[in-house]
Amino acid sequence: MTWEAVEQDISQAEGVGFKAQRAVPVGGGCINEAVLLEGDGQRFFVKLNNADKAKMFAAEAAGLQVIVDSDTLRAPRPVCQGGDGQRSWLVLEYIEFAAPPADCSELLGQQLAAMHLVTHDSFGWDIDNTIGSTPQHNAPAQDWVSFYREHRLDYQLKLAKKNGAPGQLLDRGDRLLGALPGFFTDYRPRPSLLHGDLWGGNWAADSSGNPVIFDPAVYFGDREADLAMTELFGGFDDRFYQSYRHAWTIDPGYETRKVLYNLYHVLNHFNLFGGGYARQALGMVDRLLAEIS
Repeated sequence: MTWEAVEQDISQAEGVGFKAQRAVPVGGGCINEAVLLEGDGQRFFVKLNNADKAKMFAAEAAGLQVIVDSDTLRAPRPVCQGGDGQRSWLVLEYIEFAAPPADCSELLGQQLAAMHLVTHDSFGWDIDNTIGSTPQHNAPAQDWVSFYREHRLDYQLKLAKKNGAPGQLLDRGDRLLGALPGFFTDYRPRPSLLHGDLWGGNWAADSSGNPVIFDPAVYFGDREADLAMTELFGGFDDRFYQSYRHAWTIDPGYETRKVLYNLYHVLNHFNLFGGGYARQALGMVDRLLAEIS
């Protein structure tokens, strides 16, 4: 692609003229193309996609800005986003990553707890975004159980039906929707600022040894939802969890609710990739139903 429109966006956003001298493809994502754009002693990380993904990039930029403004965990500063009718782009601060030092995961746990202490007066968010490439609806609500039922599990189950999920999963998933209040009888979460997609591939260390989080699916919800996803695919060590728990203790019911929260992501993986995720989701649903039977 030609970079003239992106250069103009960057120049306007930064208040300093920018001319690209080198564009280096960067790996690591399955949804967007990524490029390191260099010129005039400046470097930017650029995500590229089709023109119809402009709203997705706008929501990601807004989510990153919320995290940056929280002054808790480092995240790439959004520079600008736009499109030319054929392509859309999101330009971010370029952060040089390095091998994490021994205490980096401890800092991550401590700083994530601090980010979760940033709260809102309702669950959800005023912007809809995406989880992977799946729409994620964030219409604000005062009741967490209702929000999670409607905008997380029920939405994914309806997509799963369209995508040919087994009847057992759909029927038992519907039973689970009606049973959700049973997981919150003695627990009242607050609307915490969440990353929303916090798996091991969405954090790293900068060159100074500080943790950095990126590729968020931001909304305000139960902090346990972020913690649960850290356990889904690995990438977080004991020092991370010990540090987080030292900063903010975890309710004993988390051991069950983490399955409930990770069900959302497993269903989303079925809707994106199919395969054995339906079987995994069914096992999770059965485990949860057994907990409250």
